[in-house]
Amino acid sequence: MERKESIREFYQRIDCTKIETNSHIPHINIFERDSCSVQIPYSRRDYYKVTLILGEGRIEYADKTFKIRQPALLFSNPLIPYAWIPESEEQKGWFCIFNEAFVREHDRLLTDLPMFQPGNDHLFFPDAKQTNKIADLFDKMMKEKQECYEYKSDVLRSYLHLVVHEGLKMQPGNTSEQATNAGTRITNLFLELLERQFPVDSMQNSLQLTTAKDYAGRLSVHVNHLNRSVKEVTGRTTTEHIGNRIALEAQALIRHSDWSISEIAYSLGFEYPAHFTNFYKKKTGQTPAALRREIV
Repeated sequence: MERKESIREFYQRIDCTKIETNSHIPHINIFERDSCSVQIPYSRRDYYKVTLILGEGRIEYADKTFKIRQPALLFSNPLIPYAWIPESEEQKGWFCIFNEAFVREHDRLLTDLPMFQPGNDHLFFPDAKQTNKIADLFDKMMKEKQECYEYKSDVLRSYLHLVVHEGLKMQPGNTSEQATNAGTRITNLFLELLERQFPVDSMQNSLQLTTAKDYAGRLSVHVNHLNRSVKEVTGRTTTEHIGNRIALEAQALIRHSDWSISEIAYSLGFEYPAHFTNFYKKKTGQTPAALRREIV
């Protein structure tokens, strides 16, 4: 979960590997939602996505869940991780994906709009008339996709803007299921992300997430919400969990690697070896150097 799914990996996931992609080249594409009949794991993507959902399911963010029981228009961006869990066999509708290079090709108006910003609403429930209008726009995009017109991407951009502005006209979805297990879910996501940082097996890839704020940012939740959830569920603070896991990794590196104490300190995200020594002594009662002398 520490990395984003790229457009290339998306195409591999849906068995569409013939399409060549490059993150530096503007890219936009449209699909029917047949590939959404299977669960999509909780993760980030490195692309933007606009989806008209015609089918039942759940969208799970770190701290809340939305149940989809009617047509829904979903906007996602590279900053917000989520999971899709289908709950009906039939999954209809369309989705459009596009990358940062496509956004920057002309202007940033598209992704500067509220539905693409963290902390704002990303899910909208159109009525029957709005659904038909949005479906018609996606259908036109699908047809345009087959054309060989030189400026096809500009036409698709225009249709995409129309879809986005239809979303702006709607009231945001307000049926989020503030489930009683929301704290458990966000705690599990935190613990999973924490464990995925280890083992540290290369000095060139030092530990990047070392504070509660780092993890809250990666999970796209407020740090106070993360701290409260972790404390309520586990009885320990977020900082305690992070510190204990770093200390465990430090012990393994001291015992089983030939790295110097300074190299271990830097690999675990400490700016100065002295800070690492103080941290480890506070956690274990002995210095890293003392533990290594015991081994030798």
